[in-house]
Amino acid sequence: MKNSAFPGLELLSTAVLLADEDLRLKYINPSAESMFQLSSKHVLGQSLYNIFSDTSELQAAVTYATEHNSSFTEHEMTIGTHGNEKMLASCTVTPIESEGLGILIEFRQMEQQLKIAREERMLLQQQANRELIRNLAHEIKNPLGGIRGAAQLLEYELPKPELKEYTQVIIKESDRLQGLMDRLLTPHRIPQIQQINIHEVLERVRSLLLAETPVGIKIKRDYDTSLPEMVGDREQLIQVVLNIARNAVQALQGKGEIIFRTRVARRVTLARKHYRLALKLQIIDNGPGIPESLKEKIFYPLVSGREDGSGLGLTIAQTYVNQHHGTIEYESRPGATTFTLLLPVSGEEE
Repeated sequence: MKNSAFPGLELLSTAVLLADEDLRLKYINPSAESMFQLSSKHVLGQSLYNIFSDTSELQAAVTYATEHNSSFTEHEMTIGTHGNEKMLASCTVTPIESEGLGILIEFRQMEQQLKIAREERMLLQQQANRELIRNLAHEIKNPLGGIRGAAQLLEYELPKPELKEYTQVIIKESDRLQGLMDRLLTPHRIPQIQQINIHEVLERVRSLLLAETPVGIKIKRDYDTSLPEMVGDREQLIQVVLNIARNAVQALQGKGEIIFRTRVARRVTLARKHYRLALKLQIIDNGPGIPESLKEKIFYPLVSGREDGSGLGLTIAQTYVNQHHGTIEYESRPGATTFTLLLPVSGEEE
C-alpha cells in the first residue's frame, strides 16, 4: 500500500502505523520511520510484533482495543526496534473499519510531549513578560521626560556654575533611562520580511565582533553553504545573533573560541506548525558556562549575570525569534555552551 494513499498522515509529527486484521503492517508515516529508524520498504507486510523488540505492553494495548472495539492509550510504554535503544512513549491503539485495515497505532515520544509543553509555557511566559515590559516602559517614559525638562530649567536658574554638575547628573541619567525604555519597546515593531542569506547575516555579526573583541578570542565558521535563502527580517536576525554572541564574548573573558554553525533541519514542528525545511543555527562557545542560578531565567527581562548588564539581550533575541515562528534553546556546561535556533526557511507550513 503506497504512502500516497494517506497524504494527511504524511504531515503528522507523531508516529503512525496502520496494520490489517492479522496485524501485518500496511503503512508507516515518515515520523514513524524517523522515530524507530525503520524503512517502509523493509517492514511493510511484516507482523507488527516482529518489528519491535519487546512487545508485551504493545500486545496488551492492541488486545484491549480490539476486544473492546474502542481506542486505548498507554501513557508510558517502553518500546524499541531490534538493534536500537528503547524509548518511553505514549501509545494509542484505535480499531478502524476500512478495507484491508484493522488498527491504527500512534506513538508520541515523551520527550516530544515535554518539549511541546515547555514551548507552550515559555510562549505564555514571554507574552506576559512582553506585556508587562511594554506597560512599564510607557509608564516610565512620560514622567521621565518631565524630570529631564525640569532639570534643564533648573540648570538655567542656578547662580553657581559648580551646582550645574548635579543637574547634569539628572539629565544624563534621564537620557540613559530613556535609552533603556526605547530598547524595551523596540521588539514590538513589525518585522520587515525579505529574502535573506543567513550566512551574510552571520558574516556581518562576525565582522562587528572582530572589531570589538580581544585578539585572544577566535570566531570560527562551520557553514552548510547548500542552505537555501530564508524569509525574515535581516536587521532583527543580526540583532539576535549579535546579542547571543556578545554574551559569549563577555563570558570568555578575553580568551577562547566561538563557532557559528549552520545546518538544515527537515520536517520540524515549531509552535505546533509543521515545516518541510528549517534552518538550524548554533552559536557555540567554550567558556565557563551559564551559572546554575541563572539557567531557569536567562530569557527573563532584566536578568543578567554581569553587574553592568541590562538583562535585555536574550529577551530581545527570544522575542525576535518568536516573531519568525522559530524556537531558541540552549545547553550549557563548563567548557561548552550552545544556543540553538530553529527558524523556518519560508513562512509557509507544510
